[in-house]
Amino acid sequence: MARIVSIDYGKKRTGLAVTDPLQIIPGGLATVSTSTLFEFLSDYVQKEQVERIVIGEPRQPNGQPSENLARVQQFVNRWRKAMPQIPIEYYDERYTSVLAHQTMLAGGLKKKARQDKALVDEISATIILQDYMRSRKL
Repeated sequence: MARIVSIDYGKKRTGLAVTDPLQIIPGGLATVSTSTLFEFLSDYVQKEQVERIVIGEPRQPNGQPSENLARVQQFVNRWRKAMPQIPIEYYDERYTSVLAHQTMLAGGLKKKARQDKALVDEISATIILQDYMRSRKL
């Protein structure tokens, strides 16, 4: 089997998570500057077997697209043209940042650590991946 990578795409920073090769356990991979995301992922898929990429689809609580959706769509279109062999699909990311903060609180992280936006992005990507994996097992 190959890994699944998830993306919590942001305007400035992007959180990434990945499964183990057996697709059992998701975990944080990195937080990168969004401007270097394409190159980072391109390098990563050269080194590791990746089956697919799941990218958070930014929507408002009422289901309407958020302002970040256009940027996400541009990235998805660029990826599909350059790397058609590795599919990329959208997955609802509503409330992942809230869940990431709750996870940090439950984990006992100090206030300073909880303010680390890069960590929040990576945890959000992990939550997207967990939810995606859970939805496939239903």
